[in-house]
Amino acid sequence: MPLLSIKNLSIMNQGEALVHGLNLQLEKGKTLCLVGESGSGKSLTSSAVMGLLPEQLSLSAESEIIFDGHAIHKMTEKDMRPLRGARMSMIFQEPMTSLNPVLKVGEQVAEVLEVHTKLSAKERKLKVIDLFKQVQIDQPERRYNAYPNQLSGGQRQRVMIAMALAMDIDLLIADEPTTALDVTVQGEILKLIKSLQQQRELAVLFVTHDFGVVKEIADDVAVMEKGKLVEFGQLDAILNNPQHPYTQKLIDAQPKLNPKKAVEPQAPLLRASNLTKTFKVKKEGFFSKPETFYALNDVSLEIRQGQVVGVVGESGSGKSTLARCLMNLYNLDDGEILFEGQEIHNLKGDALKNMRKNMQMVFQDPFSSLNPRLRIGETIADGVRAHKMMPKEDIRPYVEQLLADVGLPENAYDRYPHQFSGGQRQRICIARALALKPKLIIADEATSALDVSVQKQVLELMMSLKDKYDLSYLFISHDLRVVSEISDQVIVMRHGEIVESAQTESLYTSPQEPYTKALLNAMPG
Repeated sequence: MPLLSIKNLSIMNQGEALVHGLNLQLEKGKTLCLVGESGSGKSLTSSAVMGLLPEQLSLSAESEIIFDGHAIHKMTEKDMRPLRGARMSMIFQEPMTSLNPVLKVGEQVAEVLEVHTKLSAKERKLKVIDLFKQVQIDQPERRYNAYPNQLSGGQRQRVMIAMALAMDIDLLIADEPTTALDVTVQGEILKLIKSLQQQRELAVLFVTHDFGVVKEIADDVAVMEKGKLVEFGQLDAILNNPQHPYTQKLIDAQPKLNPKKAVEPQAPLLRASNLTKTFKVKKEGFFSKPETFYALNDVSLEIRQGQVVGVVGESGSGKSTLARCLMNLYNLDDGEILFEGQEIHNLKGDALKNMRKNMQMVFQDPFSSLNPRLRIGETIADGVRAHKMMPKEDIRPYVEQLLADVGLPENAYDRYPHQFSGGQRQRICIARALALKPKLIIADEATSALDVSVQKQVLELMMSLKDKYDLSYLFISHDLRVVSEISDQVIVMRHGEIVESAQTESLYTSPQEPYTKALLNAMPG
């Protein structure tokens, strides 16, 4: 008998079905992966199982969700509370928004035990520290008293797993828990969930859009498209012989480990030498002196005309600091940056403005990069006006052509950011970067938050625009598969230093450094 049974599940919003007649089963000790793009209904389904649907949504009269004999679809909020946390738990995608920023993380995990057990405060603390050890959080006694902002992304996600496993649960729901994590941390989290599942014989409902992750963790796979289940089967059958065109499309869109061949070098465009950037980090204790933290330590690189240079490394390796130093958003402590032979890191005023016209940046989160109160056409046109690139009457046709070049609809100019999908917003940011006709675009994790099919479209777009506009890219990512497909050269960073730099094919086929080998071995799938 299955632990979880979903029958004819339809989730309604004012008469419109967002999930249509879904049927799924999950047995104890098994992992079922729900796969699909944004808007496919994966997260809505997992929220329905937990009884956490938003108030404006409802289940149809035919819907059934049975968990170990409990009719979830008929239960009130009061009825659900004893089950949530005690028998079933959920790990959300973004731990920073799931944790209370003003409470110590240990206390937040202990709260689960306070609600569901009669343990004393001392016993709860010891239990939480033991949980932190189980999920491999280093220095668990010290981390107990840390606030969320004092932990890395991987540590915060481990805290969320500890919270989910605080009680002896039977069902764990994981909603994209590794999407935003570094490849090594992602691998560790997947292994952790798998080992804890085996120890406790958990049933795991794992929501993802990445078939690399699916291959690592799934027993069975359910593929959803626009609220409907389009394919279901065992892992090997789905991966090796997908039947539905949408499943085939998703698998085809997965970034492959496909290192680019070396290309003929061209003239240098940007040369950075011996870059050093430090920050002061306050230590714990009222009278303690701040420590000097080296975000960049003697970093040198070169980008040639028409070249794509990939930068990989974990969080804290210095990738984003490097990008901001090259853009003159941070002041260097030491080093030299030459762009077309001109020293640029001390530029100010009009000289800096002209430099940034030739160097543009695309950030990771397109929504926070766009002004929500401005129509996107005006957002792009602002830069063109500021640099007086053309007569006023020519600006709108020029921007409309740019929007067409990045694959956006004709009416896009007069719409606002919230009226576009994540992939479309990233296209807007690329159009804004292109508007000033730059020679170099720095893309900082520009595709990491996108669905794989949208990611593939954006990458293909960037490569086609590279040829059309004779662009060079500095492409920063933690996904080594993506970097392998588009980069001519790859730089590997760790702790603010470049540990290896080589042509793509050479680095992927014969990496020299142990850290590079560890990154390659950690890739999911």
